[in-house]
Amino acid sequence: MPPAGVAVVRISGPASSSALAAIAGPRLPSPRRAVLRSLHNPADGALLDRALVLWFPGPASATGEDMVELHLHGGRAVVTAVLAVLAVLPGLRAAEAGEFTRRAFHNGRIDLIEAEGLADLLTAETESQRRHALMAATGHLSAQIETWQSALLKIAAAIEAVLDFSDEDDVGEQAVLATAREQVTALHREMVSWLARPAAERIHDGLSVVIAGPPNAGKSTLLNALAHREAAIVSPLAGTTRDIVEVPLAIDGIAMRFADTAGLRDDVTDSIERIGIDRAGQAVASADILLWLGHAKECPNHPAALRISAQSDHQPADSSADITLSAVTGHGMDVLHHRLAALARSLLPGEGEIALTARQRKVIDEAAGWLALAEAETHDPIILAENIRLARSALDRLTGRANVETMLDTLFGRFCIGK
Repeated sequence: MPPAGVAVVRISGPASSSALAAIAGPRLPSPRRAVLRSLHNPADGALLDRALVLWFPGPASATGEDMVELHLHGGRAVVTAVLAVLAVLPGLRAAEAGEFTRRAFHNGRIDLIEAEGLADLLTAETESQRRHALMAATGHLSAQIETWQSALLKIAAAIEAVLDFSDEDDVGEQAVLATAREQVTALHREMVSWLARPAAERIHDGLSVVIAGPPNAGKSTLLNALAHREAAIVSPLAGTTRDIVEVPLAIDGIAMRFADTAGLRDDVTDSIERIGIDRAGQAVASADILLWLGHAKECPNHPAALRISAQSDHQPADSSADITLSAVTGHGMDVLHHRLAALARSLLPGEGEIALTARQRKVIDEAAGWLALAEAETHDPIILAENIRLARSALDRLTGRANVETMLDTLFGRFCIGK
């Protein structure tokens, strides 16, 4: 939003060229070449701004339609004046949130997966979020889906040939069907391997990191040291932390959600503290990463736990712990950052690997389910062909080729007006 150094105003649709001619003169610039033009109010000839103007004839534009970009000086008054003039020109109206990207989708310039990636890119706050969103926005997952679709189409064509020419002796029905089932098996295994990858929500929402241990183990002090602020109350009194205190942080470019929990102990008479302890136990069970500040041998069985000997500034270190530190003096904090980042990377997609969102996982799981049925079909080629058709239909929903209007409304509503 203004004020800014530069403000970009986009116009898309059949009235784009006439609108540009009305405010910048009848001679359109060469396509995709920025030129400096004076913009005037066609009603009275008043100068609005001196701006860079770009003309993108469709379909070779971001939206697939004729499109104009006005690169204005970014003052609020300049932008307001230009928008006011455009608003009264014939055939123009204000864009809705995400409408430019939605038009690009409907005109085949991008598919639904790329649109989702672009939405995530606009909200990315960490390096890992940026990398993952950019891969989706630039079509990496879409290319994989297209590969699956192409393979399924070839298999379906072979089966249709069997159905259409089953009375011909040279068709080799059983050999064709056996080959089709082998190819279906290979595709099914590939989809299952994709479903086994880390979920994209770990990247979008941040890894859940729970700090747990007995009372007065230094959990709240550690959270404050990681956050570089007083996020949690610190007190020598046992039971000070009674509920979960959550703080979002980025460690080495990776989004994480750190949670300070109530001290775990059995001798509790306070009902409120007992609720806090129960919640702490649930948080430990659901955590992506556990930072355990109690005795190392008492650490819960967790697949991604770091056993920390805290408060090393005033008590002996636990030799069984993974890390010894003092959140007060800072000793060992750099080691904790390094170990945390390494552990987090092991839980996230590797370099160049795409993670799936909940929607994408659900649809690919459905497609894999139809392929599993096709794989098991040994007698009826009609049923085999139908299962493959249903798998292809599911993948169509993934890229947006099927009717997904309600979901589209939700997705494109996440975009800003100018996108």
